[in-house]
Amino acid sequence: MGLQSGALLRRAVDLILPHQCAACREIVEGGGMLCGACWRQTPFVTGLVCDGCGVPLPGECGDTVHCDECLAHPPAWDHGRAATIYRDVARRLVLGLKHGDRLDLVGPASEWMARAAQPLLRPETIVVPVPVHRWRLIRRRYNQAALLGRGLARRCGLDWHPDALVRARSTGSQDHKSREERFANVSGAIEVNPRRARALAGRDVLLVDDVMTSGATLTACTEALRQASAASVSVVVLARAARDA
Repeated sequence: MGLQSGALLRRAVDLILPHQCAACREIVEGGGMLCGACWRQTPFVTGLVCDGCGVPLPGECGDTVHCDECLAHPPAWDHGRAATIYRDVARRLVLGLKHGDRLDLVGPASEWMARAAQPLLRPETIVVPVPVHRWRLIRRRYNQAALLGRGLARRCGLDWHPDALVRARSTGSQDHKSREERFANVSGAIEVNPRRARALAGRDVLLVDDVMTSGATLTACTEALRQASAASVSVVVLARAARDA
Protein backbone atom coordinates (compact mmCIF):
# COMPACT_ATOMS: atom_id res chain seq x y z
CA MET A 1 0.00 0.00 0.00
CA GLY A 2 1.41 3.41 -0.98
CA LEU A 3 1.62 6.42 1.33
CA GLN A 4 -1.32 8.13 -0.40
CA SER A 5 -3.50 5.01 -0.17
CA GLY A 6 -2.56 4.58 3.47
CA ALA A 7 -3.53 8.18 4.24
CA LEU A 8 -6.90 7.70 2.53
CA LEU A 9 -7.51 4.54 4.53
CA ARG A 10 -6.73 6.32 7.80
CA ARG A 11 -9.13 9.11 6.90
CA ALA A 12 -11.85 6.59 6.13
CA VAL A 13 -11.29 4.85 9.47
CA ASP A 14 -11.41 8.21 11.26
CA LEU A 15 -14.83 8.85 9.76
CA ILE A 16 -16.17 5.49 10.93
CA LEU A 17 -14.54 5.01 14.32
CA PRO A 18 -14.53 7.60 17.13
CA HIS A 19 -11.21 9.03 18.29
CA GLN A 20 -9.84 7.61 21.53
CA CYS A 21 -7.57 9.02 24.20
CA ALA A 22 -3.97 8.00 23.45
CA ALA A 23 -3.58 6.76 27.04
CA CYS A 24 -6.89 5.33 28.29
CA ARG A 25 -9.03 4.91 25.14
CA GLU A 26 -11.78 7.26 26.32
CA ILE A 27 -13.57 9.05 23.49
CA VAL A 28 -11.95 12.40 22.56
CA GLU A 29 -12.49 14.99 19.86
CA GLY A 30 -9.41 14.31 17.72
CA GLY A 31 -6.83 11.64 16.99
CA GLY A 32 -3.67 11.58 19.08
CA MET A 33 -5.27 13.56 21.89
CA LEU A 34 -5.40 12.88 25.63
CA CYS A 35 -8.63 13.07 27.57
CA GLY A 36 -8.84 15.69 30.31
CA ALA A 37 -8.05 13.25 33.11
CA CYS A 38 -4.99 11.78 31.37
CA TRP A 39 -3.74 15.22 30.37
CA ARG A 40 -3.80 16.29 34.02
CA GLN A 41 -1.88 13.13 34.98
CA THR A 42 0.80 13.64 32.33
CA PRO A 43 3.79 15.47 33.86
CA PHE A 44 4.64 17.80 30.98
CA VAL A 45 7.78 19.86 31.50
CA THR A 46 7.02 23.59 31.54
CA GLY A 47 8.58 26.76 32.90
CA LEU A 48 12.24 27.04 33.81
CA VAL A 49 14.21 23.88 33.01
CA CYS A 50 17.73 22.57 33.47
CA ASP A 51 19.72 23.44 30.34
CA GLY A 52 21.52 20.12 30.58
CA CYS A 53 18.75 17.53 30.93
CA GLY A 54 15.46 19.41 30.79
CA VAL A 55 14.05 18.74 34.27
CA PRO A 56 11.85 21.56 35.62
CA LEU A 57 13.44 23.90 38.16
CA PRO A 58 12.16 26.74 40.35
CA GLY A 59 12.81 30.20 39.00
CA GLU A 60 12.00 32.54 36.16
CA CYS A 61 12.01 31.45 32.52
CA GLY A 62 14.87 32.89 30.52
CA ASP A 63 17.60 32.03 33.01
CA THR A 64 20.23 29.45 32.05
CA VAL A 65 20.53 27.07 34.98
CA HIS A 66 21.50 23.47 35.70
CA CYS A 67 20.11 20.94 38.14
CA ASP A 68 22.25 19.44 40.90
CA GLU A 69 22.82 16.25 38.92
CA CYS A 70 24.10 18.10 35.85
CA LEU A 71 26.32 20.27 38.05
CA ALA A 72 27.80 17.15 39.64
CA HIS A 73 28.09 15.30 36.30
CA PRO A 74 28.14 17.84 33.45
CA PRO A 75 26.59 16.30 30.32
CA ALA A 76 28.69 15.70 27.23
CA TRP A 77 26.16 17.52 25.02
CA ASP A 78 25.57 21.27 24.85
CA HIS A 79 21.87 21.56 25.74
CA GLY A 80 19.10 19.15 26.69
CA ARG A 81 15.31 19.21 26.83
CA ALA A 82 12.55 16.76 27.80
CA ALA A 83 8.87 16.84 26.94
CA THR A 84 7.70 15.01 30.09
CA ILE A 85 8.89 13.45 33.31
CA TYR A 86 8.98 9.64 33.25
CA ARG A 87 6.08 8.82 35.57
CA ASP A 88 2.30 8.42 35.61
CA VAL A 89 0.70 8.63 32.16
CA ALA A 90 3.99 9.61 30.50
CA ARG A 91 5.59 6.37 31.68
CA ARG A 92 2.68 4.33 30.27
CA LEU A 93 2.97 6.09 26.93
CA VAL A 94 6.73 5.52 26.70
CA LEU A 95 6.37 1.82 27.53
CA GLY A 96 3.52 1.48 25.04
CA LEU A 97 5.65 2.99 22.30
CA LYS A 98 8.75 1.00 23.20
CA HIS A 99 7.25 -2.41 23.92
CA GLY A 100 3.59 -2.31 22.91
CA ASP A 101 3.68 -1.43 19.20
CA ARG A 102 1.82 1.80 19.98
CA LEU A 103 2.98 3.58 16.84
CA ASP A 104 -0.11 5.78 17.06
CA LEU A 105 1.70 7.62 19.84
CA VAL A 106 4.49 8.84 17.55
CA GLY A 107 2.42 11.77 16.27
CA PRO A 108 1.50 13.42 19.57
CA ALA A 109 4.81 12.48 21.22
CA SER A 110 6.89 14.05 18.45
CA GLU A 111 4.73 17.18 18.66
CA TRP A 112 5.43 17.49 22.41
CA MET A 113 9.15 16.94 21.79
CA ALA A 114 9.23 19.53 19.01
CA ARG A 115 7.69 22.06 21.39
CA ALA A 116 10.25 21.26 24.09
CA ALA A 117 13.19 21.41 21.66
CA GLN A 118 12.15 24.64 19.93
CA PRO A 119 14.66 26.88 21.79
CA LEU A 120 17.51 24.64 20.62
CA LEU A 121 16.68 24.54 16.92
CA ARG A 122 18.27 26.38 14.03
CA PRO A 123 17.33 26.12 10.35
CA GLU A 124 20.45 24.03 9.62
CA THR A 125 19.97 21.60 12.52
CA ILE A 126 20.17 17.89 11.66
CA VAL A 127 17.92 15.49 13.58
CA VAL A 128 19.66 12.21 14.50
CA PRO A 129 18.09 9.35 16.51
CA VAL A 130 19.85 7.15 19.03
CA PRO A 131 20.47 3.89 17.14
CA VAL A 132 19.50 0.36 18.15
CA HIS A 133 21.54 -2.74 17.37
CA ARG A 134 20.41 -4.65 14.28
CA TRP A 135 19.36 -7.70 16.31
CA ARG A 136 17.09 -5.60 18.51
CA LEU A 137 15.72 -3.87 15.44
CA ILE A 138 14.83 -7.27 13.96
CA ARG A 139 13.03 -8.30 17.17
CA ARG A 140 11.21 -5.01 17.70
CA ARG A 141 10.73 -4.19 13.98
CA TYR A 142 11.24 -0.46 14.52
CA ASN A 143 13.43 2.06 16.34
CA GLN A 144 11.13 4.29 18.36
CA ALA A 145 13.79 7.02 18.56
CA ALA A 146 13.98 7.11 14.77
CA LEU A 147 10.20 7.41 14.45
CA LEU A 148 10.10 10.21 17.01
CA GLY A 149 12.97 11.96 15.25
CA ARG A 150 11.23 11.71 11.89
CA GLY A 151 8.03 13.18 13.32
CA LEU A 152 9.92 16.02 14.99
CA ALA A 153 11.96 16.79 11.86
CA ARG A 154 8.83 16.93 9.70
CA ARG A 155 7.07 19.26 12.11
CA CYS A 156 10.06 21.60 12.30
CA GLY A 157 11.17 21.39 8.67
CA LEU A 158 14.60 19.97 9.53
CA ASP A 159 16.91 17.43 7.91
CA TRP A 160 16.51 13.91 9.32
CA HIS A 161 19.35 11.39 9.20
CA PRO A 162 18.03 8.10 10.67
CA ASP A 163 21.23 6.17 9.92
CA ALA A 164 23.81 8.78 10.96
CA LEU A 165 24.78 6.67 13.98
CA VAL A 166 25.15 2.90 14.24
CA ARG A 167 25.39 0.67 17.28
CA ALA A 168 28.52 -1.34 16.55
CA ARG A 169 27.84 -3.96 19.23
CA SER A 170 24.88 -5.09 21.26
CA THR A 171 24.87 -3.61 24.76
CA GLY A 172 21.81 -5.36 26.12
CA SER A 173 19.49 -3.80 28.66
CA GLN A 174 20.69 -1.01 30.92
CA ASP A 175 18.09 -1.88 33.56
CA HIS A 176 19.33 -2.62 37.08
CA LYS A 177 22.83 -1.28 36.31
CA SER A 178 24.52 1.44 38.33
CA ARG A 179 25.42 4.74 36.70
CA GLU A 180 29.04 3.65 36.33
CA GLU A 181 28.01 0.29 34.87
CA ARG A 182 25.71 1.98 32.35
CA PHE A 183 28.49 4.23 31.06
CA ALA A 184 30.97 1.35 30.86
CA ASN A 185 28.43 -0.82 29.05
CA VAL A 186 27.92 1.60 26.15
CA SER A 187 31.43 3.05 25.97
CA GLY A 188 32.63 2.80 22.36
CA ALA A 189 29.48 0.95 21.27
CA ILE A 190 28.14 3.74 19.05
CA GLU A 191 29.85 4.99 15.91
CA VAL A 192 29.15 7.42 13.09
CA ASN A 193 28.05 5.82 9.84
CA PRO A 194 31.00 6.52 7.48
CA ARG A 195 28.54 7.41 4.72
CA ARG A 196 27.09 10.22 6.89
CA ALA A 197 30.30 11.65 8.37
CA ARG A 198 30.61 14.43 5.79
CA ALA A 199 26.98 15.50 6.28
CA LEU A 200 27.53 15.86 10.04
CA ALA A 201 30.76 17.89 9.91
CA GLY A 202 30.19 21.48 10.96
CA ARG A 203 26.46 21.00 11.56
CA ASP A 204 24.31 21.47 14.65
CA VAL A 205 22.83 18.10 15.65
CA LEU A 206 19.69 17.40 17.64
CA LEU A 207 19.96 13.92 19.15
CA VAL A 208 16.60 12.22 19.81
CA ASP A 209 15.67 9.40 22.19
CA ASP A 210 12.62 8.23 24.10
CA VAL A 211 13.96 8.30 27.68
CA MET A 212 16.96 9.83 29.44
CA THR A 213 17.99 8.06 32.64
CA SER A 214 21.72 8.28 33.43
CA GLY A 215 22.52 9.81 30.04
CA ALA A 216 25.06 7.07 29.26
CA THR A 217 23.71 6.21 25.81
CA LEU A 218 23.28 9.87 24.88
CA THR A 219 26.87 10.49 26.01
CA ALA A 220 28.19 7.70 23.78
CA CYS A 221 26.24 9.16 20.85
CA THR A 222 27.50 12.67 21.57
CA GLU A 223 31.10 11.52 21.69
CA ALA A 224 30.72 9.82 18.30
CA LEU A 225 29.12 12.95 16.80
CA ARG A 226 31.91 15.16 18.13
CA GLN A 227 34.47 12.84 16.56
CA ALA A 228 32.67 13.50 13.28
CA SER A 229 33.22 17.26 13.87
CA ALA A 230 29.60 18.18 14.58
CA ALA A 231 29.44 21.90 15.43
CA SER A 232 27.18 21.28 18.43
CA VAL A 233 25.10 18.49 19.93
CA SER A 234 21.82 19.02 21.77
CA VAL A 235 19.43 16.33 22.95
CA VAL A 236 15.67 16.02 23.32
CA VAL A 237 13.79 13.10 24.87
CA LEU A 238 10.17 12.22 25.27
CA ALA A 239 10.66 11.61 29.00
CA ARG A 240 13.31 12.36 31.59
CA ALA A 241 13.62 9.88 34.45
CA ALA A 242 14.05 12.30 37.33
CA ARG A 243 15.39 11.10 40.66
CA ASP A 244 12.21 11.97 42.50
CA ALA A 245 9.99 10.50 39.78
